[in-house]
This record gives sequence, structure tokens and C-alpha cells, in this order.
Amino acid sequence: MKTAKDYLDEANAVVKKIDFADAIGKHNSKSAIFIDVRDSGDIANTGTITDALKIQRGLIEFVADEATKLYNDALKKDSEIILVCGAGGQAALTGKTLIDMGYTNVSNVGAIGDWEKNGGPMSK
Repeated sequence: MKTAKDYLDEANAVVKKIDFADAIGKHNSKSAIFIDVRDSGDIANTGTITDALKIQRGLIEFVADEATKLYNDALKKDSEIILVCGAGGQAALTGKTLIDMGYTNVSNVGAIGDWEKNGGPMSK
């Protein structure tokens, strides 16, 4: 039987971690799609990365699958996607899901609070 730690370990093994300086550079150049996977209440309380898509972890399979009505056509299998969440775990798990779905360039920037502390652009 798997534990939460097992799932996180598996996710962290396949989803690369991107450092804040690199991620901020990609944000500034608009060369990557940023996705905040937290729920809307958390995002409303803290704000999120400027121009980030807001896609809750529980919906990612539907929003990332071209065969569903919820598909977001901003998501392409070869797009660079950088994920953020409250602490990093949900972003890693979401990243693994995207990789399992055929997305090829997925990174985890970690916690939204650390993004903000490192000078990452934020908006409400």
C-alpha cells in the first residue's frame, strides 16, 4: 500500500525543480506557462503569480486533456509549464500527472510564498 510520501517521492523523482531566478526569468520573457494548482480560496487570500493560469489540482486531468469539454487550449504537450502551489507538494503531484499525460516540459517552482519572497511578480 502506498503512502502520501510514496506519491510525493515518485512525483519529485520525475518533475524537475526549477529555481526561482530561472523561473522569474522565464516569467519575464513570457516563455513559459505558469499554473497555480491551489484552490480558489487560497489564491484569493494570497494572490498568485502574475498571469498564471488557475487550475485546481483536482481538475488538471480534464483541463489538460484535449478530449474533454474543459480542455484549456493554452496547454500544449510541448509547452514549458511551471507549477506552483502552497508548499510544493501539490505542484509536484500535478506535474507527475501532466507528464503521465504526455506533457514533456513540466517544472515545479514550489511554494507561492517563496516565489513572492524571491521577487516573483504577484497579482491578486
